[in-house]
Amino acid sequence: MPLPLGVPASSMHIMPIFQDANGLAIKFFIQKDIAQEIQAELCEVVASLGGRVETKVPRQGYLLIQPGTAEEERLRMCWTMPDRPERHFVPYTYVEACKIAGMQLKQIFVESGLPIRMHIHPSIANINARTTLSQRIMHSGGDPTSSAQSAKIILADPNTDVFQHLVKTYQGVPDKYVESYLWVKKCVEKGALVYTPLVYKNPGGRRPGEERTQFTEEDERHLCEWIAAKIPYKQTGGRTGNRLYQQLCEMSADPEYAWVSRHTWQSWRERYKKNAVRLDAMIAQIVGQKKPGHGEQGQYGYVRKDEEKPKRPKRTRKPAEQHLHQQEMIIGGINGNTSGVPVIFDVSGDGPKPSTSKEELEDGEDSQEWAVRIGNESPPNWGKRKASEESDAQGPLKRLKSNDENSINQGIILDAGIHLIDRTLQEIATEYRFTLEEVKEFYDQCGEMERTRTRFQKMRHLLLSIGES
Repeated sequence: MPLPLGVPASSMHIMPIFQDANGLAIKFFIQKDIAQEIQAELCEVVASLGGRVETKVPRQGYLLIQPGTAEEERLRMCWTMPDRPERHFVPYTYVEACKIAGMQLKQIFVESGLPIRMHIHPSIANINARTTLSQRIMHSGGDPTSSAQSAKIILADPNTDVFQHLVKTYQGVPDKYVESYLWVKKCVEKGALVYTPLVYKNPGGRRPGEERTQFTEEDERHLCEWIAAKIPYKQTGGRTGNRLYQQLCEMSADPEYAWVSRHTWQSWRERYKKNAVRLDAMIAQIVGQKKPGHGEQGQYGYVRKDEEKPKRPKRTRKPAEQHLHQQEMIIGGINGNTSGVPVIFDVSGDGPKPSTSKEELEDGEDSQEWAVRIGNESPPNWGKRKASEESDAQGPLKRLKSNDENSINQGIILDAGIHLIDRTLQEIATEYRFTLEEVKEFYDQCGEMERTRTRFQKMRHLLLSIGES
């Protein structure tokens, strides 16, 4: 293997790159079976660069060898010693490479006194590129002849599909690296071995609002425990409010809450909002284990337990029947009917009929007590008038009972009843600060004015209590 010396060293002034920091000559030993003319040229160049060739293997210095020969193998076996880390084995072309580079090339591809094993992948197809890469590795102390399985570093062409495949294949293997062929030159220029770090990216990059620090299962567990302690029951509300998560981040000074600083309060809040269904299940499980009493104080004060109501069989009214029932209640109030028995106006002209439905009578009342006259039958006992009243009833002002007058009176009363419903619903909406549409919708569903009023009163009190906390 001839030595490509190029321009003779004697023809130009060359800086003494083969001298140490103290100005002392760096020692070299030449493998004895290398051709004598090559050895002669090596001695001349080494001397011109400030170094010195020794006849014996030096304690510190460079052994110039011919790679792939039996003598090289013998020299390595005899003179590679852990207590001599500054004794290096390099190809004899090292001398010329240092002269071209204008500096002494450092032995950076060495680990524990041994060459780092490297594999030049077939994706680097150019023969000249492979040869140059191999020499550059050996000049800096590495071994480029290893297989892909035994090598610590695999060098490949980054512009091929196989490169990314190699990265994915070996990224989980400890002490195994895949590098570009350009990486070798960068390390040599820096004079240091620095591996390219693996950078994990989300598909498509980081999305808007997504935290740079990824959430872990432990993060979610901590978050659920915090929410479970503050708001054990979701129906009280507040789990998506800013304050809950701001208070969480205020706890970061506490050693038990050191994990809080991994994310901002906005990120903790977004994590819950985007995964509410799944995290609510985890929170419910935690609450079930700790079993806090219903109504215990949480983030937003005490939760009022619903009052128990006596259970009665409910009768489902049809829409038309429900509307008629609303008119019964209002008209009964307008006529001064305080008996608790609603009055149904029969537009046929036969007169009003009190309802005798059992569910509309109070417990313990006798339906016979409220018997009514049907058609032309005689009135019940409670409805009969005394003789004095009968005579008074015959006066001219008491006998206005024509069908026309009855129809007019009934229309006026019905209009007044409907107007009173609207006015009462408007009062409820104004008093408890809800829209008339919301109040009207609930009233249309239940058909009970007092229940409607109570409903929106409770809702307003609950909203006020949340705002105060």
